[in-house]
Amino acid sequence: MSNLPEMPLPLDRKTFRDAMANLAAAVNVITTDGEHGKAGFTATAVCSVTDSPPTLLVCVNRNASVYEAFKGNQTVCVNTLGNGQQALSNAFGGKTSQAERFQAGNWSTGVSGAPVLEQAKVSFDCKVTSTVSVGTHDILFCEVLDIVQHVEADVLVYFDRRYHALGRAMTR
Repeated sequence: MSNLPEMPLPLDRKTFRDAMANLAAAVNVITTDGEHGKAGFTATAVCSVTDSPPTLLVCVNRNASVYEAFKGNQTVCVNTLGNGQQALSNAFGGKTSQAERFQAGNWSTGVSGAPVLEQAKVSFDCKVTSTVSVGTHDILFCEVLDIVQHVEADVLVYFDRRYHALGRAMTR
């Protein structure tokens, strides 16, 4: 006889997704360009890993139409959106063609070669240094090569399956 506690049954996808809807996150447009094509998608699955060297992680679904471009190019720009950029988020998150997605904003080219959104709150231009596969997604570990910030912009967050604006608090 074992004294180990009985393990609960695995959670179903709906329960997990419903719970994750309660986790507020910044809305980002993730872009790449290079030999394997120009592509982008909307994501909230982005976070800081370490500041030495400055590294982010970005999650991308292996079944997504953009997957091969990101896997092949090994460059990423994380463009954090501001309030008023919901349409851009929707364009990069839907079935819009890649060409139409990039027509929705003004872009420059980062040091990695990835597109940088000129109106982003902050853009992290990166090279992918390693990848780990978990379930349906790849986790891209991205070393930050350059950062462009616009401090006057509000941040767009996604919470409870809706967009919300998050501004800077007034300080004395």
